[in-house]
Amino acid sequence: MEAHLFPRESGQFIAERSRDVFVEDAGVQKVAEMLYALRHSDDLTASGWKKANPLAPAPTSDQGSLSALNWVFVVDTMNFSFWPEKETEQCEVTYKGTTYTGYMTLCAAITRAMEEGIPITDPKYFSRISVEELGHVLRSDNETPMPMLQERHQVLTEGGRVLLEHGGSFRSFISQAGNDARKMVELIVQKIPSYKDEATYEGKRISFYKRAQILVADFWGIMEARGHGDIINMDWLTMFADYRVPQALVYLEALRYSDTLMQTLKNGELLCSGDRREVEIRGCSIWSVELIKDRLCKLVQERDGQTCDVNSAIIDFYLWPYAKQHHKEMARIPIHHTRCIYY
Repeated sequence: MEAHLFPRESGQFIAERSRDVFVEDAGVQKVAEMLYALRHSDDLTASGWKKANPLAPAPTSDQGSLSALNWVFVVDTMNFSFWPEKETEQCEVTYKGTTYTGYMTLCAAITRAMEEGIPITDPKYFSRISVEELGHVLRSDNETPMPMLQERHQVLTEGGRVLLEHGGSFRSFISQAGNDARKMVELIVQKIPSYKDEATYEGKRISFYKRAQILVADFWGIMEARGHGDIINMDWLTMFADYRVPQALVYLEALRYSDTLMQTLKNGELLCSGDRREVEIRGCSIWSVELIKDRLCKLVQERDGQTCDVNSAIIDFYLWPYAKQHHKEMARIPIHHTRCIYY
């Protein structure tokens, strides 16, 4: 079996051959300039992580840190496919007076369960949770349930069993990879099947590893908040190829869809996981962010005479909330619809 390409190399391989998605140089430059203007703000640091995850437990103590790490494991293991069948029928979870939709419904549901005394972040519990119990934890506050309950149950219990085999917590599991981000991603995809986000494109095995990379970036975000963020190889991580950030990249003109693809998406056509067009959207998103990062670092070097420590994960932590904040302006650009456990 031929070895697969890692996400960065996959992105480049796909972008060089893509037929329906194109990386636009002028847009890459524009986004790099936009990020350059923000280079001194908290938006482009690991503390941007906390902004993107306001419902995560505060990792202020050792115990809090352990709890926060298990929380991100539970959330990231089920972090996929929140788009509604109809835009008017969104799953909603209200927590402490705020109503959340999308990915944030999952965060709110897990934090709500913890407050209700359900040990949802304890692997001993969630490795054996029943579908009914998980349905209660993830219950919606309106008529629309969270999609894919059976799949979320399957991946969560599977993940819990893996943690129990490796010391009983996400911290003990991930420590086997030392402090190396690349080794962490490799460990996660090797040991936990639901994180093995791979496909075939033009006869080549490629990978995106969206959730595995987010899990490592979230781990880094928590450790950074504790002052222990000395993780090497963070620059190996790419952006997290989902359905929201590509929309932002098209809006910012760093990506362009062919007229045919744009029409297909506007028609609401479902793309299967592994479909050539779906792979091109995800792969070109990865490569465009790599080029944005390189261009940003060049600007910082040329104009400020400094080295740039912004990695692709930080750019993703900025672009994802950006997409949420500008969703009204972006409404003319369709997201692609793929029901799967990878994103």
